[in-house]
Amino acid sequence: MARAELLFHFRHEFDDGAIVEAVIWKVPTPVAGCRHSYKYRLFYGFPGERIIGYDNEWPKGDHRHQGKTQTRYRFESPEQLIDDFLRDVESRRK
Repeated sequence: MARAELLFHFRHEFDDGAIVEAVIWKVPTPVAGCRHSYKYRLFYGFPGERIIGYDNEWPKGDHRHQGKTQTRYRFESPEQLIDDFLRDVESRRK
């Protein structure tokens, strides 16, 4: 039986206490609600407070959180996902 494979994991803590963390797995079968073979969670915020997040938790599929707002996200590739997330984090930190 095929298992999930960790493709990417990054975590950084900023001097102000904010955390950025990104984890992406390659999975043998797509997560319900998705058409690709990746499972991911990307987080920016403070302990107990998500400011920006991207994930594809079942059954919602690909989506993005900005504060309390949640919108669908069009997944293209793991690289594009990371680029979009880091662009949002950089914009928020300015």
